[in-house]
Amino acid sequence: MNAAPAFALLACLLAGCAAGPSAETPWIDLFDGRSLAGLEVTDFGGQGQVEVRDGRLRLGFGSPLTGVTWRTALPAGDYELRVVAAREDGSDFFCALTFPVGDAHLTCVLGGWGGSLCGFSSLDGHDAAHNDTRKLRRFEDGRDYELRIVVQSDLVAATLDGDDLCRIDPRRHRLGLRPEVLLSRPLGIASFATAASVRVVQWRPRAAAPNSP
Repeated sequence: MNAAPAFALLACLLAGCAAGPSAETPWIDLFDGRSLAGLEVTDFGGQGQVEVRDGRLRLGFGSPLTGVTWRTALPAGDYELRVVAAREDGSDFFCALTFPVGDAHLTCVLGGWGGSLCGFSSLDGHDAAHNDTRKLRRFEDGRDYELRIVVQSDLVAATLDGDDLCRIDPRRHRLGLRPEVLLSRPLGIASFATAASVRVVQWRPRAAAPNSP
C-alpha cells in the first residue's frame, strides 16, 4: 500500500472515531442550586430545617423525617433519575428517593436501618430490609454519592456510583410505599433523623431498552 491510500484510510478511521456515538438526551434539572423553586418542604411533622446553601439543598435533622417534594412537571413513561447526595451527620438514611413507576411508586433507600442498608421499598408489602433488593453499603459522612434510577415498563434499576445496586421487573411485584413516606409522592427525597445535603437532582426521558440500565 502506498502512502496516499494509507493516509486516506487512516484519516477516514480517525474521522469515524471522532464522530463517536450520538449525544445522549440532556438532563433536566429539578434543583437549580439556588432556591426551593418547584419544590416544597414535606410536612411530615417534626421535620428539620430545609435550606439552600452553598449550592446544596440541606435537610436538617428531623424527628424523624425531613424532606422535600416536587410539584413541577414530573417524569412519565420511561425515564432516568440522577441524584447526588451526602450524609452530613447521623446514622440512618440520608436519601430516600420516592419516584413514580407507572401508576405506582417506589422508594430507593440509601443508608437506612443503622446507616448501611439500601434497596427498594416496598415490594409485595416488604420494605428494603425484608425483600430481595436488600444490600449493605458503607457511607462516609460528607462524601457525595451518585444514585441513578432507570424506570421502564419491564425494569426498575438503581446504580450507586456506577455500580449495580438493585433491579426488579415491576410487572412481577406489587409496588408500594411505607406509610412514613406517602407524603413524598409523586417525587421526593427524605432523610431519617439524619442531616443530609443534595447537590444534583435531574431527570431525562429514556428510550426503552429491556434489561439494560
